[in-house]
Amino acid sequence: RVLSLELNKDRDVERIHGSGINTLDIEPVEGRYMLSGGSDGVIVLYDLENLSRKPSYTCKALFTVGRSHPDVHKFSVETVQWYPHDTGMFTSSSFDKTLKIWDTNTLQPADIFHFEGTVYSHHMSPIATKHCLIAVGTKSPKVQLCDLKSGSSSHILQGHRQEVLAVSWSPRHEYILATGSADGKVKLWDVRRASGCLSTLDQHNGEKSKASSEAANTAHNGRVNGLCYTNDGLHLLTIGTDDRMRLWNSSTGENTLVNYGKVCNESRKGLKFAISCGCNPEFAFVPYGSTIAVYTIFTGELITMLRGHYSTVNCCVFQHHVQELYSGSKDCNILAWIPAPREPVPDDVSEKSLPQHLNPAYEDAWSSSDDEG
Repeated sequence: RVLSLELNKDRDVERIHGSGINTLDIEPVEGRYMLSGGSDGVIVLYDLENLSRKPSYTCKALFTVGRSHPDVHKFSVETVQWYPHDTGMFTSSSFDKTLKIWDTNTLQPADIFHFEGTVYSHHMSPIATKHCLIAVGTKSPKVQLCDLKSGSSSHILQGHRQEVLAVSWSPRHEYILATGSADGKVKLWDVRRASGCLSTLDQHNGEKSKASSEAANTAHNGRVNGLCYTNDGLHLLTIGTDDRMRLWNSSTGENTLVNYGKVCNESRKGLKFAISCGCNPEFAFVPYGSTIAVYTIFTGELITMLRGHYSTVNCCVFQHHVQELYSGSKDCNILAWIPAPREPVPDDVSEKSLPQHLNPAYEDAWSSSDDEG
């Protein structure tokens, strides 16, 4: 299904945003409701389900936190995320230096966290049961941890030298956090340890001879502005302004050296890319100018470029229940990419008349006992 993704003519997403769309998130429980956040501070909640049951339909906006809303973000919304366990709550963070926790039913903030600098990115663990920490990347080199239970943001992780552009919790270990910074480094943390980070990823895998001491222990030769774990948590994909994407073994910290070629990345802030779930092989969907590049994660092969936006694509999100993709762009549009329907085989064609040239890999190697006699 992923290999046949195309811009769907029969599905529109209602156009509400009057400025660029920076972030999208689909709730993990049903995969039915999607949030979007825009450069003008507006947040929209969409219902992706086809309630009309007609072949052509528009995904309607259920609610909008618009410019006239008393609690609207003053500046660009950079990240929206659903609470991982139910749709009663969602979170948003913005260049207005706040992270807001929203009650979905009342569309009122249940809590607001304030920071000293611009907020680039935040993330809640998809699996945590023992903590309610939200990791926040801001203009400060310190990674902030906000506790939903206590409402405090006292905990900080120190180690980066410049602003933190991307944060992502491991989907495998609830206390493990990955952070990417403008200093070119990606750090892995166990948030229970006060003593500093677990490891700093090194693109040269410790071969100091190849790297000057200055470049040692950097993940990228540029700002690291995107991070995404594979769904099993065994690998971490990072992207930097050096136009490179790298795949790391998340337990050993080793650079797997998969070559994705040049991955054009001119974003000055966080880049929101997505990884498929439940596919074999798994794919990465990466905003690439006004297109979305689709790569196979473990071979680095560029499978296709999805074209349809008129301007820079800022974010994409994968709906893994049905293997569909949604993307948001500076052109104010959200596009739905749906697998092309397969051509059905007409009933009157018997099996015998179909081409018999099978790839040898799929041929049946068994012989029936009748042939042997």
